[in-house]
Amino acid sequence: MFVLNPDPFLLPAYRISPFQTRHLAENTQWPASDFAQQYFDARFGKNGWMFTFNGREAIRLALKKYHLKPLDVVTILTTSENFYISSCVTKTIEEFCQWNRTVTHDTKVILVNHEFGYPYLKMAEIEALGLPIIEDCCTTFFSQDAAGRVGQYGDFASYSFPKFFPVQIGGLLVSNQGFSEVLTTELNTDEQAYVTQTLSHYLTQNTEIINQRKAIFQYAAEVFKTMGFSLRFEISDLVVPSVLMLNNHHQIKDLPALKVFLADHGIQSSVFYGEDAFFIPCHQHLSQADIDYFAQVIGYYQQNFANA
Repeated sequence: MFVLNPDPFLLPAYRISPFQTRHLAENTQWPASDFAQQYFDARFGKNGWMFTFNGREAIRLALKKYHLKPLDVVTILTTSENFYISSCVTKTIEEFCQWNRTVTHDTKVILVNHEFGYPYLKMAEIEALGLPIIEDCCTTFFSQDAAGRVGQYGDFASYSFPKFFPVQIGGLLVSNQGFSEVLTTELNTDEQAYVTQTLSHYLTQNTEIINQRKAIFQYAAEVFKTMGFSLRFEISDLVVPSVLMLNNHHQIKDLPALKVFLADHGIQSSVFYGEDAFFIPCHQHLSQADIDYFAQVIGYYQQNFANA
């Protein structure tokens, strides 16, 4: 059994990120290695990438290169074509100019958000417009499209390490034309060493991480299917999701209230605003018992508060 409605001081802590408290200590123990540099040199080119403090900083550094004016527009496109977009993205754009969700004559840059690990499938059409493109790959580190070009369509691509690895900081800015000048990151020397050391350890486990994520995702999808939910996005062998996104099918009337209830049980989640859907953690450090706990908490809410 699982304890529901626990003492607030005895909550578990399930995050969207695979980072857990134990990794605070574990990440100090990995030996020094330059495997991360070798990996990124091979994947993005020796002059094609740089570490950043997080994904937001990567997007900010990319936007700086366009010398945008306050009335210019960055158009945001997403895989789902829903209006939902993280404020991390919009607030970063607002430091430079305006943003919208449809390409217009005012659009100066297109930012494509490959959402939740699912690539935007109309990249050829966007590329044909001839406008600068930034690809937000923060949740799409391991995923690809059929052409194998996710992260390579635009001038720049941004990545966020905590979405897929058990680290607290770290992002990546990729320039597909290479960097003509050195850009300054918020990461200090010690933090860059930390990111290099920890990523060097985890990047050697890519195959295991992908397989574990896919296995727990499949298990979770089956569990929640029996509860009347369904997957919001179509899965494929090329996709490694960053979360479990579920269609609610109007089973739970108040999804924001479900979000609060899940938080009260130590489970980070969010509503996919604009749609009847929500998402919960699904990563390599979850077990089937963890998924069963998520299901029991949500099932309890279904039975007792779904129509409240």
